[in-house]
Amino acid sequence: MLDIILEKAGKQYNEDWIFSNLDYTFSTNQATVILGSNGSGKSTLLQVISSALMPTTGKISYELKGNSIKAEHAFRLMSIAAPYIELIEEFTLTEMICFHRRLKPLVRNMTTSELIKVCQLENSAEKPIKYFSSGMKQRLKLALAIMSDTPVLLLDEPVSNLDRAGIEWYNDLIKKNTSDRLVVVSSNSIEEEFGFCKNQVKLEDYKKVPDRDTLNLHY
Repeated sequence: MLDIILEKAGKQYNEDWIFSNLDYTFSTNQATVILGSNGSGKSTLLQVISSALMPTTGKISYELKGNSIKAEHAFRLMSIAAPYIELIEEFTLTEMICFHRRLKPLVRNMTTSELIKVCQLENSAEKPIKYFSSGMKQRLKLALAIMSDTPVLLLDEPVSNLDRAGIEWYNDLIKKNTSDRLVVVSSNSIEEEFGFCKNQVKLEDYKKVPDRDTLNLHY
């Protein structure tokens, strides 16, 4: 069991507060969607959860089976698919998956060719990614994240660039590969992205400028 615990967490850029006073615990088997409009800070919160960014105020902590994990080590627990995560476009599909597998193993010791089949991109195995359509790239990003053997899965607007068949493929992949994982999805209220989520965090509820006592609570 893994918990990611935010206590009075806030993130500020210049004079603007992206979110503040956020108390929430993300837990294994309790999939959560972060809801908000474009530019509301969903991606920023997801990056704080992933330990890529630290909160300006408040605290974030990671507990695996009751043991504390340092924030600088938490990234090893994470897989993420997001618009700002770039693929290496000079690589072929096969090369990209092989490279990824050196960084994070796949579930069930899945091979490169097996993951290509999961992506339904068998005819593009040797094609450079720079020639992929946006939908093909999104399938690859999602498959690399979802099929990585990590306890945490973070998905930022996962159905962007997917057609109807792609959305059905995504939901089938999620259904089969999120048991015993901590899953967080950010969404613009597109229900196909988060229908499986049990809990919600609405960013509009955390826009109030923090009070002085909260400003004194730092990570």
